[in-house]
Formats: sequence, structure tokens, C-alpha cells
Amino acid sequence: MPTPLTPHLPPFMSWTELEAAGLDPNPVVLHGIAKRMWRDLHLGKTFGKKSVLHPREADLWQRDEFSQLRGAFGSERLGWKLSALSAIGPDYAAVKIVGANAINRHFGLARSASIVVLLDKFTMRPLCLFEGTGLSAARTGTYGSIVADAIFAERDPIKVFMFGGGPVARNIALSLWANYGKSIDAVWVKTQSLGTAQAFVRSLAHTDLPLMAVGDNARLAEADLVVTASNAKSPVFSANQPNARAVVLHLGGDETPASYLTQMLRHGTLVCDDVAMVSQRNSQSLSLLFSARGTSLETQGPLLGIAGLADLVEGSVPIERPVHITCVGLPSLDLYVAAYLYEALRAQRPARELSEHGS
Repeated sequence: MPTPLTPHLPPFMSWTELEAAGLDPNPVVLHGIAKRMWRDLHLGKTFGKKSVLHPREADLWQRDEFSQLRGAFGSERLGWKLSALSAIGPDYAAVKIVGANAINRHFGLARSASIVVLLDKFTMRPLCLFEGTGLSAARTGTYGSIVADAIFAERDPIKVFMFGGGPVARNIALSLWANYGKSIDAVWVKTQSLGTAQAFVRSLAHTDLPLMAVGDNARLAEADLVVTASNAKSPVFSANQPNARAVVLHLGGDETPASYLTQMLRHGTLVCDDVAMVSQRNSQSLSLLFSARGTSLETQGPLLGIAGLADLVEGSVPIERPVHITCVGLPSLDLYVAAYLYEALRAQRPARELSEHGS
């Protein structure tokens, strides 16, 4: 009978420390990790659950230190929430705890902060702790290259229009550059202001991506891939702006107009990374379309042919463009990246040393 894994709890590993130790996976490695996860999800080898609690927003604005900032959030959602993402895979399990509030940025803090606990699947004993904020942005970045792989031909030149200039948008750009870069003809970036979009472009000057900051949606009609990774609380484009064969990768909240989604139900392909999770989260445009009608995406989606991204990635879903893909962020992606980091850490540091740190 095999001996269960011995828990190893090194000091809390931040993403910066992982980078310094050369343990953080580059975008090509991350893409490979994500491909394995999507294959395992398709085969039923991994599954997960996401739960979210929202504090009452009135509690925030009643506090003196926050009340004067209320006017700064006219077009931006707070995204104030406490989330727990749990997943089980072939060998490991993981739980990620996330606290988020966009108001943090006004105090020089990141919008969200998280911790990932990796556990042995069979004993359910904790093995390692990781700072999850960098991990989350990095794993979410793989959605861009995974979708490009699944829909566009290998040498198909594409143009990209991206809404958003935060860590997720940055990792989307890096993943596309590393895994699909030679086939990208243009990347237009639009954020809340032209200045922040220009700063985003400058931050990626080390890549050879053809990036351009824009202040409007004029180039949207030319885009083959549209990525919504903003913190907007209302649609960022109108129904007639994307072209008739566009692929929209929706990573934010209520960023897609209901009229566009209604068109997609009739003449396109609708996909979720997980239909049930997107429905239960009920904060994104697709799920809100159904809940506003007194029904739910979870009950109606399968009847309307709304597919899971794992099936699209594995080629078992016929694609009729345009395509709209809503992603809530799968817990299994956190699990697979954390497992990779743990195994890299074990390979770099002897088990005895890890055990001593954990005692």
C-alpha cells in the first residue's frame, strides 16, 4: 500500500518569491498546464466549485474613510466580494480564498488578494501555501491562447481588440504573444482613459506585439478576437460593433449588451467555461440575460445548446461564428497551476528541508 504524501508546509510563497526562484511558469508552460486541465475536465478527471459572498455596499459608504470615494465609481463596479474556489484533480485538491474590492486601488493596493492551499487528494492534508493573486492573473491569461488555439487555424492571422488594462489583460496579452504571437496582426487596447491604455502599451514594450492604445471602438469591427477584461459595470460595446465572425472572450461582469447575446442565441455559438458556475455566479451578462427573464442559464442553457469550453477545446462542439465565450474562472485552473508550482518547489528543495520549514 503506498505511503500517503507527507505534508510539506514551507513559508508562504508569494508570486514575487516564485519569480525570484525561477519557479513561476512562463506563458508557454502555463498554456500547456491549461491544456492538460481542459482535457482532464472533458474526461471528468477534475471538477470544482465556486462560492461568493457580497457584503452590503451601504456598509462601505457609511465609513468616513470610504464615503468620499463613492463618486469615483460611476462607471466601474466595486467587485466587493469574498470568494472560495475549491477543486479536486487526479492527485491534488486545492482551495483558493479571494478578497476583492476595487476601492483598494485608491489606497495603493491591488484590487484583490488571495491565498491558495494545495492538499493531497487522498488524505486531504495540506501540502503547501501560495500567494494566489499573481497565480490567478497568470492562469486567467491562458484563456486567451486556449480560445485562439480552439477556434483559429494555427497560422491564421488575427486582430485583437482588448477592453481593460489590469493584470488579467496583461496576462492575456502575454499568453497570446508567447503562444500565438507571430499570427497576431494588431492588438488594440482600450481602458477607462487613453492615458492608461498608453501606459499599458508601454508596459509591454519588451514584446513584439503590435499594440496600439485607442480611445474609442472604431477598430472593433476589424477585430477577430474581442477580449473584455475591464471592471466596467455596463456594456463596453454596442450590438452592431463587432464583425459577423468575431469571437468575444468575456472575462468581466456585465460588459456585453443583452441585444448582442440575443443575436448570438439565434445566429452564433454561446459557450461558458462552466455553465452552472456562470449561472450561479449571476454577475455576468449572459447569466443576467436569463435571470432578468425569471429563469436561469443553468436550466435553459443546455436546452439552447450553450456548450462548455472543455468540449470546445477538445473539438466536440461544432463552431458557428460569431462565438461568445463567458468565463467565470475555473477552480481547477488554480489547482493545476498550484500543483505545478508545488512539484517544481519539491524538485528544487529537498523534502527534508521542506519538512523542517513546515515544523
